[in-house]
Amino acid sequence: MATAKPVLFAGNSNLALAEEIAKKMGTRLGNALVTTFANEECRVEIRENVRGADVFVVQSLCKPPDQSRSVNDTLMEMLLMIDALRRASAYRVTAVIPYYGYAKQDKKTKGREPISAKLVANLLSTAGVQRILTIDLHAAQIQGFFDEPVDNLTASFILANYLINNRKLRGPSCVVVSPDAGGVARAETFAKKLQTSVAIVFKRRPRPDENEVSEVVGDIGGKTAIIIDDMISTGGTLVKASEAILARGATSVITCATHGIFAAGAARKLVDSPISEVIVTDTIPVPADIRGEKIKVLSVAKLLADTIKRISLNRSVSEIYDEQELELARSHSGPLFSTIDEAQEQGEVEQPLEPVASPKR
Repeated sequence: MATAKPVLFAGNSNLALAEEIAKKMGTRLGNALVTTFANEECRVEIRENVRGADVFVVQSLCKPPDQSRSVNDTLMEMLLMIDALRRASAYRVTAVIPYYGYAKQDKKTKGREPISAKLVANLLSTAGVQRILTIDLHAAQIQGFFDEPVDNLTASFILANYLINNRKLRGPSCVVVSPDAGGVARAETFAKKLQTSVAIVFKRRPRPDENEVSEVVGDIGGKTAIIIDDMISTGGTLVKASEAILARGATSVITCATHGIFAAGAARKLVDSPISEVIVTDTIPVPADIRGEKIKVLSVAKLLADTIKRISLNRSVSEIYDEQELELARSHSGPLFSTIDEAQEQGEVEQPLEPVASPKR
């Protein structure tokens, strides 16, 4: 068992989320230097004692807000931090990866392709990680690429709670839409939370990151359509799906996704589209200057903070979902999760933990 309270460290890809997690836990981020050498190699130095500590490294595998760095830099930062912490005799190192990058290639669909999601898993294992905490993997089977325990959380409760309490969407007035056949299971699970039906958009991809809508199956006439997906990358899928849905009689379209990548000008494309609102979480930082009025960002900090505390105390993580289900059942009494701006305005902070006290070297 760990001899100290959980200690949080963070790389540069999503520092704002890491700070919010620490705030929710009533603690602070550990002191670490995460920068580059003059030759642009990643440089990491842990600047406090972590011997015997239960360490959690928060790092989304995405492009950081600093546009001069890349996804590859964030991956290297994560690997080097894990290695440094293991060599500093941390009791356990858990990689908190809100967005698990390199997950699109999770299987071979044709010859001479890599399985990048498996390679990243191997790299993390080799670096010395002992547990993975992530949110909405692109494919659930990626959990099987690790021999270490993996907690694959879902942000669907956060998204559903916002729609129910802030948009008053529930029941037959709306319909949940899967943007492709592969997302039907996700859409069905989400529809149960909203107590509504499901529709499916069938498409084909002539080229990577491009698609064409061929048909929409399901009753969408006169309803608000809620497209649910795990990520928004170029936005092409959502824009074409929304146009097809509106052409078939839906009154409006709202899109929900856990990870807002917004690559290749996707944010502007969505803002200019007929979609009425785009809802994502802060697993990936979304700069304020690209959000416009349509893009709403919800915080996953409380979800991750609660999970980190449970892991550190060896308590069940799945109990969180039972609690969230009860909250959704009582959802008309008030929202369970706030947007980032609302949380800051209300000053929501969890009861503080006792000061971190790791034994001396």
